Amino acid sequence: MEKSRLCFITGGVRSGKSRFAEKKAIEYAIQLSGNLHYLACGRVSDAEMEERIRRHQRDRKSSPIAWRTWEYSTNITRIGADLNQDSIILLDCLTTLLDNELFSHNIPLEKEFLHSVFTKIISGINEIRKQASCLIIVSNEVVQEPIFQNEFLHIYGKILGLLHQAVVEQADEAYLVESGIPLLMKGCMQE
Repeated sequence: MEKSRLCFITGGVRSGKSRFAEKKAIEYAIQLSGNLHYLACGRVSDAEMEERIRRHQRDRKSSPIAWRTWEYSTNITRIGADLNQDSIILLDCLTTLLDNELFSHNIPLEKEFLHSVFTKIISGINEIRKQASCLIIVSNEVVQEPIFQNEFLHIYGKILGLLHQAVVEQADEAYLVESGIPLLMKGCMQE
C-alpha cells in the first residue's frame, strides 16, 4: 500500500504552529472528504500544560468538522486499528513524543536505546502513513539555542534534529511557523 501525504510543521514555542496544523488538517479533510483524528502525545505535567491541552481541546470542539482525539504519549501505532484511507491524522507533537519515549522508562541514554527510540518513532510514523490519507506532524524548534552545555539536552537536541531531517526528507510539505506566519520550506503552495 502507498504511503499517505505527509506534512511537517515546526516552529518555536507559542509560534502558532498547532493552530496552523489544525487549519491544514481541516483543509485536507474538506479536500479529501476525510475524517479528522488528533493524536495527542502530551501529558499533563503542570498547570501550564494542562491549560494548553484544554485550549487545544476547545479549538477542536469549535471546528467545522468533528475531531476524534487519541491520547497516546508513547507507542503511537496503537491508533492504527481505528484508521482508514479517509483518515487525516494530526500528530501533536513530535517533541513531546520523543520526550516521552526517551524519559518514561528510566533507561540510560546509551547508543542502542537512542537508536531504538529513533527507529520506533520513524516506524510508527510510517505505519500510520500506510493506513491513512494524510499525516500532519507538529514539532518544536528547540535546537536553535545553545543547549550543548547540558548532556541530556545535547542528546535530546541531536536525536530531535535527526528525526526532523528524516521526517522532512519524506514530507510532501514542510512549514516553519514564525510569529503565526507559516513559511513553506518544502513542497508547493496549493491553489
